Amino acid sequence: MSTAATTLVPARPKGRLGLAAYAAFAALVVALAVGVPTNGYVLNILMQAATFSIVVFGLTVVLGLCGQINLAQAAFFGFGAYAVGLGTTDWGGPFWLWLAVGMVLATAMGALLGASTLRLGGHYLAMVTISFQQIVTLVLINWLPVTKGPDGVGNIPRPAPFLEAHVYLGLCVAILAVVGYLVWRLPDTKLGRAMRAIRDNELAASVAGIDAYKVKVTAFAISALLGGLGGGLFAGGFAYISPDQFSFAESVIFLTMVLLGGVASPIGAVIGTSLLILIPEWLRFLKSIPGLYLAIYGAAVILIVLFMPDGIYGFVRARLERWRRPVARPGNAAALTLSGGGSAGAGTVLELSALAKHFGGLKAVDGVDLAIRRGGVHALIGPNGSGKTTTLNVISGLSRATGGQVRLDGRDITQLPAHARTQAGLGRTFQNIRLWRSMTALENVMIGAERPGSAVANDAAALEERARAALAFVGLDGRADEPIARFSYGHQRAIEIARALAADPTLLLLDEPGAGLNSTEKVELRDLLRRISARGLTILIIDHDMTLVSEVAEHITVLNFGRRIADGYSADVLKHPDVVAAYLGTAPDAPA
Repeated sequence: MSTAATTLVPARPKGRLGLAAYAAFAALVVALAVGVPTNGYVLNILMQAATFSIVVFGLTVVLGLCGQINLAQAAFFGFGAYAVGLGTTDWGGPFWLWLAVGMVLATAMGALLGASTLRLGGHYLAMVTISFQQIVTLVLINWLPVTKGPDGVGNIPRPAPFLEAHVYLGLCVAILAVVGYLVWRLPDTKLGRAMRAIRDNELAASVAGIDAYKVKVTAFAISALLGGLGGGLFAGGFAYISPDQFSFAESVIFLTMVLLGGVASPIGAVIGTSLLILIPEWLRFLKSIPGLYLAIYGAAVILIVLFMPDGIYGFVRARLERWRRPVARPGNAAALTLSGGGSAGAGTVLELSALAKHFGGLKAVDGVDLAIRRGGVHALIGPNGSGKTTTLNVISGLSRATGGQVRLDGRDITQLPAHARTQAGLGRTFQNIRLWRSMTALENVMIGAERPGSAVANDAAALEERARAALAFVGLDGRADEPIARFSYGHQRAIEIARALAADPTLLLLDEPGAGLNSTEKVELRDLLRRISARGLTILIIDHDMTLVSEVAEHITVLNFGRRIADGYSADVLKHPDVVAAYLGTAPDAPA
């Protein structure tokens, strides 16, 4: 079965054409840098802008894409610069060797810093990176036998055949163009989508199968790598380095550059870097008036940040989007295949044994036993505070069990983290919708389809096809390329379910999917759940709507105060005296 629809998406150049245009533009800029005669003053400004932009690209990755604060970028900048400076002047060896050494050293230190601190997050992470930056600065100043202390390192040679300043500037611009293109393309890769998902909602990213900790460390390492590259090129360009060029103040300047231009784009990084280098030069004539230069400089930066919170590039891009003419794009989605981990009725798909979750003296889940057979819909119900969502959190790995065991398809997953449980075959949605709002519906669902081990995880075309098939299954393939903000609440529910389905899970966990839906949307949800179940996929659902539960679930388990008080076929459980007393209040009519 296939569907056809038409959706309006912004026009964009084809990949090869866009790359060719970019390469031609970059070649032109490099030629101008090499061929146009300029004085030493202008050369220094351009050299600083090119090398600093590469460093700021690192912050575009770690802060703009992954949402992690890094106030130690100047330290990684220093690792690259000192490796080139000391290596070429004191220790011998070619420039390129020591540039590579500096990049490797910066990357290793960035990964180490990330691995040891990224579990903190927020202001704690900022404090740790500041401390690391200060330690590096102190080492550069006081380790005189190696770093030469405050005197710095001079007479740093450039590599042949880039000895002339103009030619070396052309090299830096060429490297800037290559790195800029790679950073520009990064958001559309599997790693880039994972970073964006973590930035928007780390909890949802983990449940989608993303190892958030590993991805954040990778982002830190890439940021450090680019810092080291920029530092090594800076050392060759200016032939002299000293500790004050790699202080905490420089890290703040790098951060200001990326925020000023636009944190999420390499174009913004270049704009912000260029402006912060050029503004002081433009205001140089005011330096004769004490304090006025700094006041105007600071006011200009503050005004840009206040009135352009997405940076200069973000502001311009948002205005251009209003005038961009949309084009029609036909969408043809193949039928969604769901394996369900096996055939219906073939054994137990999920088994909980004496599962417990305690919060101090509160026993939110107290020795629950539960077995869910493969195929069909199993409901978990109970009054507010009965432990339903906590049970789901423990099953999906968002909360660690105090006791008991969780087995999926016979495999003990009790100690696995959330992303590993997703890889093992769990899929989940949330009571409060957790979609990545900076992405389109298609990108959201593609991340679900990228679950490690899936048949399409490493095939870009198959990955997009499966994501579109999942959206078609919930009736939204015609709007796949629209941002999440354009969808109604009910459609966002459907997209979240599509994201989980795209991973082809063995068991689908739905946490109150009917919450916030109107009557029409609940009917659509009921029909969707029936179609999912008909494909052989097992569903465990939590919901307070007894009409919905009775219409879709064949088996019901009831919790109260963290304990199981009833379990069995829906019609029998809904008439159970303990269930009526604890949850329903009055005996329900038998479901049709």
